[in-house]
Amino acid sequence: MSTQGKGALAEEALSEEAVESYLRAHPDFFERHLSLLEVLRLPHPSGVAVSLIERQMAVMRDKNRALERKLMDLVHTARENERLSQRMYQLALGVMEAESLDAVLAITQEQLRNEFRADVVVVRLCGDPAQGMHFMAEDGPAMQSLAHLFEHRRPMCGRLSDTQLHALFTAEDAPTVASAVAVPLMDGTRPLGFVALGSQDASRFHPGMGTLFLGYLGEIISHAVGGRLGQA
Repeated sequence: MSTQGKGALAEEALSEEAVESYLRAHPDFFERHLSLLEVLRLPHPSGVAVSLIERQMAVMRDKNRALERKLMDLVHTARENERLSQRMYQLALGVMEAESLDAVLAITQEQLRNEFRADVVVVRLCGDPAQGMHFMAEDGPAMQSLAHLFEHRRPMCGRLSDTQLHALFTAEDAPTVASAVAVPLMDGTRPLGFVALGSQDASRFHPGMGTLFLGYLGEIISHAVGGRLGQA
């Protein structure tokens, strides 16, 4: 064997000895480097317990449990989205069959209250307040407090200001609403008003919640309201 080969073997033996010596001097090494346990290959001798292998298995079990939780979360989200799709479908059928604006508003309020777990549901339309309780002046301070929603065309979720709450809900309901959703209604670029859902639960509607279905809701109600405003 050449001198170079002997040197390589000596270096390899020295490296293994150094590793063994280090591990003996630092028995908590794998506690601080748990990720290594996922890639190490270890024999499993019978007899006395082998703590390193047991710890390796424990790390893998924890990882599997985390993956199972993620999978269950995805399944739950998929099922909830399916239920929401069915509710949207029923709402769309209901408002399409409605014969008047009042019927559209009644169906919207009933279905959203029952199917979306909202304590209060209202629809506020731009117009002369003398036309009825559903109408509010477009240039009034109440409507102006929510005007930015028409610019962004996105729902607003979470805690609303007192002005916004009283713009959307009745004087009786506004103080009881701890969290809410305000969805802008538009006919092209023309503002129509808002549909609002309120809850006494402060965590029911929050800024981090998904707004995809709320956007669909706004489009459905906008089409139904826009086609019947002249009948009011």
